Amino acid sequence: MAFQFHPLLHRPHGGFVSASSLLCLALLLPARAADRRPNILFLLSDDHSVPHLGCYGSPNAITPNLDAFAAEGMRFTRAYTTAPQCAPSRASFFFGRSPVGLGVTRFTQPAPGDSIAFTDVLRRHGYWVGLDGRFHHLGGKNKEEPHVEEALREAGLDYIDRRFDYVRVVSLKSEENLTAIPAFFGETLEKIPRGKPFFLYFGFKQPHRPWKANPDLTKFDPAKLKLPPDFPDLPAVRADYAQFLSALFDLDRGFGLLMKELQERGLADNTLVVFMADNGESLLRGKGTLYDRGTHVPLIVRWPGVVAAGARSDILVSGEDLAATVLEAVGLAVPGAMTSVSFLRALQGEASGGRKYIFAERSWHGSGPVTRTDGLDLSRSITSKSHRLIYNVLPDRAYTPVDMFKADAWRALTEAHAAKLLSPLHERLLFAAPRPIFELFDLERDPFELTNLAGQPATEAIETALCNELARWMVRESDFLPLPSRKRKE
Repeated sequence: MAFQFHPLLHRPHGGFVSASSLLCLALLLPARAADRRPNILFLLSDDHSVPHLGCYGSPNAITPNLDAFAAEGMRFTRAYTTAPQCAPSRASFFFGRSPVGLGVTRFTQPAPGDSIAFTDVLRRHGYWVGLDGRFHHLGGKNKEEPHVEEALREAGLDYIDRRFDYVRVVSLKSEENLTAIPAFFGETLEKIPRGKPFFLYFGFKQPHRPWKANPDLTKFDPAKLKLPPDFPDLPAVRADYAQFLSALFDLDRGFGLLMKELQERGLADNTLVVFMADNGESLLRGKGTLYDRGTHVPLIVRWPGVVAAGARSDILVSGEDLAATVLEAVGLAVPGAMTSVSFLRALQGEASGGRKYIFAERSWHGSGPVTRTDGLDLSRSITSKSHRLIYNVLPDRAYTPVDMFKADAWRALTEAHAAKLLSPLHERLLFAAPRPIFELFDLERDPFELTNLAGQPATEAIETALCNELARWMVRESDFLPLPSRKRKE
């Protein structure tokens, strides 16, 4: 393998030295030692939650390339994004903080200009850093109104081109562009100065809506799909789900083409590859919600010579933890402003407790009006090893799925609701009015979050503890929402 740590960086008994020691030693080693620093490739799918990969146990998905990738690296089973929306969650990836702490809960707001991204640190220490593929959402919307563009410039928030060596946005939605991924990816790799380590973000468009008008459903027969219990079994829901799976199949094909190009260019052995999703899929109780399908995403890391093949980790990982992990992996200090928690020890196969809690937020989303939850909802969540508490600040607002409002599946569901044809379970899950202020779920016994335990005497201690921890986090992050309290009457 091309990638090996310098012998001075190994402990006699195995394992690895601390990040601070790595940094000190890096300063003492010959200049050519810097050439051994790993490249970092961050691959992001768009609107894609667990378990929709074969390696995560999906009975429906067909993802041979990602499954093979997982067999070569470590699969994390409890990874979550900080928001069920792309822009705030992506900001957390790069800046190592929550969207609340960064002040980016409004969908189009870039992080403050003085915020430090882990790519800034990499660049200052000799890395080439680039953004490619699907729009990165680090500087607001792809195209803002003129007065907003002007305000961004005046506030110094149009900083992306100044902070990256290369920025390109290319849609990979069409079949033509999907098969051209090797050319796109290869063209970008040619921009990197020879001998210089690189960080490259490459974003896929799949499986974001809208999906293909006429997808090939021969591999995904709607009638044969296994539906999760929170999906009403309607023909339109099955057809919609099949289209999603077809888009996910396209993602897997594109991923395979990209990884093949990396291998053929001789870069695979010295590249730490991270595959993750920006947030949950645009299906029922997914994107835009703080349920499991909204923020629980796949995370797979391959790093030859460091990460054992076929490994698995069940520690809690937040999207904001990518920053500290990458920096520690290359021996650089983590900026003090970051709340990112490194999971490098888990990657190295060492015992790591991970986080005790995962926090997530939901606020304004760009695709819907302020009068519906697909446009504006205000909620926060805390997830532990066993439970999730969701705090809904706008309980009178009925649920509308993000990006699904005009889909045939949602139209069929609203018609079934009006005709009183849905089961009591699906009526409560999708059309409750008002929604509860607090929702508490036992993730071990109820992974699809069908039964709200909030207010039950048997779970009062758990609810109180999670509510109090969520309030503490909101105080630390300077959250603008009222703090959660079980004393507050519904």
